[in-house]
Amino acid sequence: MNVPLSGDAAEEAKAAKMALRRHLKATRAGLDDAGKRARDRSIGEQVLAWWRRTRPPLLAVYWPLSGEPDLSDTYAQLAREGAALALPVVVQRHAALAFAAWTPGEAMSVDPMGIAVPAALRTVERPPALLVPCLGFNEHGYRLGYGGGFYDRTLAAPPRPLTVGIAYLCQQVEFSVDSHDVPLDQVITERG
Repeated sequence: MNVPLSGDAAEEAKAAKMALRRHLKATRAGLDDAGKRARDRSIGEQVLAWWRRTRPPLLAVYWPLSGEPDLSDTYAQLAREGAALALPVVVQRHAALAFAAWTPGEAMSVDPMGIAVPAALRTVERPPALLVPCLGFNEHGYRLGYGGGFYDRTLAAPPRPLTVGIAYLCQQVEFSVDSHDVPLDQVITERG
């Protein structure tokens, strides 16, 4: 059970998470290109295997930012195998994510947050399964993101979608969990 922190303790926890985020970004940025591509391929193979087992009718994927695993080859393979895909769209700064139907290769534009979205937005209901990029994750399946809360707000609304975190193994760390955090159903790394 998480007990809300007050005053100085809350500020210290917030500062610790900010420092951890900086550390995790630096760690991820330090991955060499060839090693990162090999890790991305391994993660992509596991995502394909997971999708072939589960076959959700619509899968939310993500556009990679700041060194996140690049699964663009996997997304193209998913589309060739008949997967319906969607990308998250930020509609308001403090709101849940919206989702837009997406086909790999279609024209893209950049939203005000600097994130690539389909140029012709075709919004869809929240998909029943989401690939969720992680800046960090812990052994209990909790995700550390960039601090905007978009995925937390998205996952808080029922019905809860199936969630698969995507991260590199070097991003597994311990951190304090907040009361609004929602654990992921599983996390896929280059090692499983």
